[in-house]
Amino acid sequence: MRARPSGAVSLLVAAVVLTGLLIPGASARPGGGDPAAGPEAQTVVDLSDIAVEPPVQPARPPAAELFGADCDTEISGSQVTARCHNGYPQTDLVRLHVECDRWWDLDGDSAPVSVGPAGRVELTSRCWKEVRSAWVSHQRP
Repeated sequence: MRARPSGAVSLLVAAVVLTGLLIPGASARPGGGDPAAGPEAQTVVDLSDIAVEPPVQPARPPAAELFGADCDTEISGSQVTARCHNGYPQTDLVRLHVECDRWWDLDGDSAPVSVGPAGRVELTSRCWKEVRSAWVSHQRP
């Protein structure tokens, strides 16, 4: 028959095991008995260090001025027509530029035309043969 350990021996073994688990935690504390700094450490803030008003925000840059007539360009064969409407309070100088497809066909740039506020203008130009591209440029007077 086998001997059964007594309750006192089991209690002694449990005490030794628990002591072994607690000793590393006890040695990690600083000498003053204060808790070690860690995630649960608290920071003390002096209220006189906090600003009464929020810091001044830098000034925003001024919004870009809206400028430039709205132009629709239509190419029909060798003829180019641009219709422009200026919906802004400043005058716009518009020019029609036409690039012809053939190397011997001269490209054309119109003279600047003034389009006042709420004004409309129609610009026309042409190539001898096909038109490669056409666009309108804008300029402040």
